[in-house]
Amino acid sequence: MSAPRIVVDVDNGVAPWRQVRDQLVRLIGGGVLPVGSRLPAIRQLAADLGLAAGTVARAYRELETEGVLMTGRRQGTVVAALPSHAPDPLSAAAAEFVAIARSLGASEGEALNAVRSHYGAE
Repeated sequence: MSAPRIVVDVDNGVAPWRQVRDQLVRLIGGGVLPVGSRLPAIRQLAADLGLAAGTVARAYRELETEGVLMTGRRQGTVVAALPSHAPDPLSAAAAEFVAIARSLGASEGEALNAVRSHYGAE
């Protein structure tokens, strides 16, 4: 199973578990991970992101507490409900783009120029 597109920047000052949690909220709220979607196992996502399993487990646990995720023995972790505080899809896409741009080392100006060049291309 491939992991959803999540990028963790250990230098941005936000705890890695929180980055994972917030990005999952955006992916679920934006429809990238609809209700019923199966998430990667904790160990698999942790390995994909280069994080400790406990870090991903905390993000999953927080979302389980909020009723967004549900974990079962045979079905693994699945999206149970939309987050009550999910951003709109455009905001979610922008947040994901910013996370990716940062992971690539792009400056704010470079990221904005990339958006502008593609926005006017149609």
